[in-house]
Amino acid sequence: MDGHVAQPRMSWRHFYVARLANAIERSHFRLCLVLVLLSLVCFLPGFTSLHPMDRDEPRYAQASKQMLEAGDFVDIRFQDEARHKKPIGIYWLQSASVAIGEALGVPEARTTIALYRVPSLLGAVATVLLTYWAALAFLGRRGAFLAAAFMATSIILMVEARLAKTDAALAACAVATMGGLARAYLSRGAGILPRRTLAFFWLGLAAGILIKGPLIPMFVGLAAAVLWWRERSARWLLTLRPIPGAVFTLLVVLPWFVAIAITSGGAFFSASVGHDMLGKVGTAQTYHWAPPGYYLLAFFATFWPGAILAAIAVPFVWKHRRDEPVTFALAWIVPAWLIFELVPTKLPHYVMPLYPAIAIVTVMAISRHFVGPQRPLARLATILIPFIPVGLTIGLAVAAWTLDQTMPYRALPVLALSSVAALYAWWLFVREQVLKSIWASFLSAALLSIGVFGLGQLDLRSLKLSPRLAEVAHNLSCHKRLVATLGYREPSLVFLIGTNLEMLETGAEASDFLQGGGCRLVFVESRFEDDFRAANERLGRKPALSTRVSGFNINSGRRLDIGAYAAGL
Repeated sequence: MDGHVAQPRMSWRHFYVARLANAIERSHFRLCLVLVLLSLVCFLPGFTSLHPMDRDEPRYAQASKQMLEAGDFVDIRFQDEARHKKPIGIYWLQSASVAIGEALGVPEARTTIALYRVPSLLGAVATVLLTYWAALAFLGRRGAFLAAAFMATSIILMVEARLAKTDAALAACAVATMGGLARAYLSRGAGILPRRTLAFFWLGLAAGILIKGPLIPMFVGLAAAVLWWRERSARWLLTLRPIPGAVFTLLVVLPWFVAIAITSGGAFFSASVGHDMLGKVGTAQTYHWAPPGYYLLAFFATFWPGAILAAIAVPFVWKHRRDEPVTFALAWIVPAWLIFELVPTKLPHYVMPLYPAIAIVTVMAISRHFVGPQRPLARLATILIPFIPVGLTIGLAVAAWTLDQTMPYRALPVLALSSVAALYAWWLFVREQVLKSIWASFLSAALLSIGVFGLGQLDLRSLKLSPRLAEVAHNLSCHKRLVATLGYREPSLVFLIGTNLEMLETGAEASDFLQGGGCRLVFVESRFEDDFRAANERLGRKPALSTRVSGFNINSGRRLDIGAYAAGL
């Protein structure tokens, strides 16, 4: 009897779930609303509590803050140093976000890192929604939704959504332009493109140039060149209306490039092109060097949970490489990927603008029932789905215990649920329930975001050196204070303390700084304290030790012990 009772319950449940799914799928707006909610669940935990992440994020944020302080929205500076590496776009967006925050009454808005991250958050959400739009040129609504959901739950986009940098906004621009290019190619001969497609393409191109220079033109140019060669014709590009589009792009980007050329005397172009871009192509920048194949290896972590399914889909892509949708996706992915692999300087987010195309072809393979446990080694390979959350759970626990002799108790239950959901996703996959497996992996990703970014990082106190040092400075009993640092020179400290933070080189300079009059505080890293004490003893000075702050500097890979010495309190 129990069996007869249970079956109708399952049927009714499936019936209502199917009705709800069908109701959502009938509307682009509803599907996009679900994608926005999924994105926010994955992107918002820890958005305000995560400290400024050295070194790039606080450099961008500090430069934007100085624009507001100086009222100069042409030149880009970090303290007194010209920051001529990237164009102005992200700095304008961050400055606008902070200005709106100040207008709305956000306390200490200019040192609130979350306000500088808002453009990245919006860029990440836009990347998801634009992936849905771009995928509609290849897939139906359900397939486009899955491709966009793979982006929303990918680890790399979760990270970039929380960092005040260029990469999430750049990814949105890339998907907008490539979505427009896809429609031009796949609908060639069908007449003119819709105005929305043209707007997305040219706005994405212009904004992408202002955000990160030549990368968006590179993506578009490489894909167009490959397709031009394949078709032995470029006439299909005319549907993008290149002449008025190019005029529009120049009108958007030229004013600032002319202004910065005049302001910097041409130094911006020599620094951004000669040092930053060519330095990555050559051997000038070796700090982030990695061998070819780095991005392929990193892909299995950065595009989790979709990465292993994408790997299983590779034979499908090869088999259907001459099909026009697959051909376009390959033109989007392969040339740019090869260039990134050949360039010596490598960082995992560089290839992120190519991930939407990978998501699209993966869903193509899934929709044709190519991806499943019947593929060679698929049952074994998909153990990577639970491997990532299980590995992060163990890694976070080990890090918390090693650094702070504690456990991330708040995060562990959520991380355990994430691991269980990922194991369930793997179990569903091997039982040939691929779509259910994908939904379970999305749940695992959402829980992982909450566990790692929302809760786990709160317990890694040793990694929060700059916020703790800034707290020492802000807790001084005097209002007008001067602060300097010796040995510890992370950009996050400049952002949190203030633009006038002095960077000292020797113990004698630190000793002289404290004697300069008024309320003063100097941070001295332990490696420099003998020099600092010797300088004070020679001059008969006895600076007061206010407190000590110890922790782990993830950039240098060293434990640090920093003394805070005060004078004039």
